[in-house]
Amino acid sequence: MEKKYARAYTEVLEILKHIPKDELERIPKSELQFYEDNCDKNYKYEYNLDLAVDKQAISKEANTVIVALYMNYFANEKQKGIIEKILKQNSIEEEKAKNEKYDVNKIFEKNQNEHNGANKSENLPVDISNNQDSFIKKIINKIKSLFKKD
Repeated sequence: MEKKYARAYTEVLEILKHIPKDELERIPKSELQFYEDNCDKNYKYEYNLDLAVDKQAISKEANTVIVALYMNYFANEKQKGIIEKILKQNSIEEEKAKNEKYDVNKIFEKNQNEHNGANKSENLPVDISNNQDSFIKKIINKIKSLFKKD
């Protein structure tokens, strides 16, 4: 399992230590055991009791697990609807940001603008065939002149 998820499970377990026992019992023991089995035992995460949960320094992955736990075991239908709406909006915004970042048209525009800004003659092919012919002709003519009798 990836290290970031192992660390996230460590963070989640530490956070879960600070919720009331009756709420903790809503989460299936098998799920808690999964987090315990897959957490990073060497990673130390400290939950700051002076800060609210949303102000804690937790990873994106741990936050995702906490949201999933809340939706699955604590939220009522209205709260689930609100969370789903927020998650959907976040997904739309993330997809929009990706589309803007990797927009093919913008990438080609950028390349075209860079290309147009350069000296156009630098990128044009140079026809050297005439130069080669005249050089070769000069050599042949020189050789012929040596064989000509004066």
